[in-house]
Formats: sequence, structure tokens, C-alpha cells
Amino acid sequence: MRARTPVVFTRGQSSYTQGQSPEPRVREYFYYLDHQGQLFLDDTKVKNFVTCFKDQQFLVFFFKHLKVNRSGRYEQHFHYVSFCGRERNFLRCDDQPVVFTHLLSETGHLSYCGGGNKLIFPFQPQSLFMHPGSGRVYHPAPENVYGVGLVRSALAIEFSPHFQYSAGQESSAQPTHFLWAGQRYTLTNELSKHFSVK
Repeated sequence: MRARTPVVFTRGQSSYTQGQSPEPRVREYFYYLDHQGQLFLDDTKVKNFVTCFKDQQFLVFFFKHLKVNRSGRYEQHFHYVSFCGRERNFLRCDDQPVVFTHLLSETGHLSYCGGGNKLIFPFQPQSLFMHPGSGRVYHPAPENVYGVGLVRSALAIEFSPHFQYSAGQESSAQPTHFLWAGQRYTLTNELSKHFSVK
């Protein structure tokens, strides 16, 4: 029986092999996070719900240890890394390294990246930010990943009726307020500093 040859993948100028060992007892893996908050091995050809990681224990550990990649390896193409002992898990993202997928109304927290009630962040309605170019909605996130997360499109659609606009500007301007749980919040747009917004 022939031994299976490891497949080398190239991203930009970087090449890697899943599970490579650049030094003794160290393994490196490479991941991709899409705009729906689904995590995949980076080289997975078909990325959908069937092929994404679903084990909550793994996802919680992965994202709780995620930080900006300053390891000196693959920093240009994989901006984040999650360390697990001697294992290095590099991550690149479609948008942000945190994607909020659900609002847990019983606790007032947003859940992110498949972690259920184990990966949560306090919901801050006044801090929601709708990007004027893409229309995507963002919310503050843990500081270890630059403090900004994407709101998954399905959740953003749930939020959309609660945005309020200046009179006559509904289709062309930024929302100015967010009506939530009987309270009208003035949107701070503080997250605009993370983007090139005019």
C-alpha cells in the first residue's frame, strides 16, 4: 500500500501542510472563519454547514484562546492564532474573527461562533454599527481580537426593524437610533474607527 503524500497548500506567498511540524513536538493547523460564524479547515474545498466544525467543546476552546497573530509565522495571511499546548491553530477570516450568531434573550448576551452560552458577550444596543458601504452590522467584541465582531446576516435581519433613521433618510443614510425592549438608544457609531468610513 502506498503512503499518502501530504498536500501542500498555498495562500498568497505562504505555503503550508495541515498538521506540519516546523519544530519537534509542534503541530500547525490552518483554519478559515466565514461571515456566518462557521469554522473550517482552510483547505476544505466545499465550505458549508456539513463540512464546518460543530463540536462545541472544541469551538469554545479555540475561540477563547484566539488572539492576534504575532507569532512570526504566517502573520500576513492568517491574522489570528489560537494556541493549544504545542499546537498552533492559525486563522484567517472572511470578515471578523468573531461572528455573533444568536441573541440569548434570557441573559441579554450575544453568542458567537457556535459556542452557545459558553461564548458570549454582553449585548450593547447603542454600540451596533451598520457599515454604510456593505450594510453589514457590527458589534463590540473581546479586546483580544481588536474589539469588533460581525453580526451574522440572519441576526442582522432580525435587528433591522429596530433601527431608526432621520426622517426621509431610511434608504440612504446611517441609522441614528435603535429601539430595543421599550428603550430608544442613540447609536454611538464608535466602531466606525475600525473601518475606512467617510
